[in-house]
Amino acid sequence: MKKMNLKDKKIWVSGHNGMVGSAICRLLVERGITPVVVGRKDLDLTEQATVRSWMHDVKPDVVFLAAAKVGGIHANDTYPADFLFDNLMIETNIIRTAHEIGVEKLIFLGSSCIYPRDADQPISERALLTGPLEPTNEWYAVAKIAGIKLCQAFRAQHDDDFIAVMPTNLYGPGDNFHPENSHVPAALLDRFHKAKLSDSEIVTVWGTGTPRREFLYVDDLAEACIYLAEKYSGSDLINIGTGADVTIREFAEAISSVVGYKGRIEYDSSRPDGMPRKVLDVSALASLGWTYTTDLETGLGKYYQWYLDNIDQLRHADKGDAH
Repeated sequence: MKKMNLKDKKIWVSGHNGMVGSAICRLLVERGITPVVVGRKDLDLTEQATVRSWMHDVKPDVVFLAAAKVGGIHANDTYPADFLFDNLMIETNIIRTAHEIGVEKLIFLGSSCIYPRDADQPISERALLTGPLEPTNEWYAVAKIAGIKLCQAFRAQHDDDFIAVMPTNLYGPGDNFHPENSHVPAALLDRFHKAKLSDSEIVTVWGTGTPRREFLYVDDLAEACIYLAEKYSGSDLINIGTGADVTIREFAEAISSVVGYKGRIEYDSSRPDGMPRKVLDVSALASLGWTYTTDLETGLGKYYQWYLDNIDQLRHADKGDAH
């Protein structure tokens, strides 16, 4: 195993404006490391020539590849070509150039949609490519799978220390509250907050509330990514999560409690539930010495406070691209 100390390394966090990238940047700064960042206006990551030129000039030692074109089911269904092409270009441009300039370590972040729709639970890393994908986000999933395989290919052919990690469902500072592109934590937090302000008697949650999901506070993900950057070197994909799940009903009730909403929660069983359960097997990560530290109640409290502190900006932001 190739171990490394990130101190005194030139570290580029791509996608630093997104939830994951900004969390990695915050933690690096806390540890006395100032990451290299570049905005989308100055560097279009889908343009090969400009990415190669910029990376050859900057020559980072370490790359956290958190940049991606992201969105919910509606966005994936509406813009399949964009989701497949843009994400393929972002990752191939960065990974190939990282090889060219001799980057010491690259950490590629996947997505839970890479696993088969009907994978056994909890989902092991070995489930990759063992069955059909969920059709509503297959374009994004195919691109992410290609990124994982590209890291493995450069390791196999050139011995590049490129690793791939797979985060579970995330919440926390930097989340996307776009009305069409947000995911479950942001959508519920925003809904309960608005219901509290308007004294609404009822908040309706889609589905029966019985599906089980796993949620990880984004700062814990950042810690795991940095830990793996320093401690792990291998071709195997590594899941990052809690290994524990809750029902959507329990999750909604926890958000309601944190927000201080006093009304009633109704579940609209005419709406789809999705997969009955989705939780990651994190035994490989645990064997490497890392486990999460932020429990759901604490994490949701921090999440809501950040939301309150940034609500004006969030009302006008569209973070569909974490470039």
